[in-house]
Amino acid sequence: MTFRVLAALPVSAVSLLLVAPAALAATQEPISGEGTYGAATDRVVTMTGFIVIAFFPLFILCMSLLQWRLEKRKEARKDASKRLKAAAGDSWQSGW
Repeated sequence: MTFRVLAALPVSAVSLLLVAPAALAATQEPISGEGTYGAATDRVVTMTGFIVIAFFPLFILCMSLLQWRLEKRKEARKDASKRLKAAAGDSWQSGW
């Protein structure tokens, strides 16, 4: 596996070096520094900032809820396993 990665590394580096001059030489309009979205006005920058500010707390909330739900399922599985072992009479399997 590592041999394939080591073999692919020089090939990808050479191909990137060969393609870079063509990409840089291509005429792109406009050359005024605008991105693909357009001009970066104050309103665009402000709205992007608000979106970033709203995204991270929502992402953290969603991931926390997901983790809480998965932990709840794990605990339910462990409890069910303990109940099944107790019903089967395996009282010596619980440790000290």
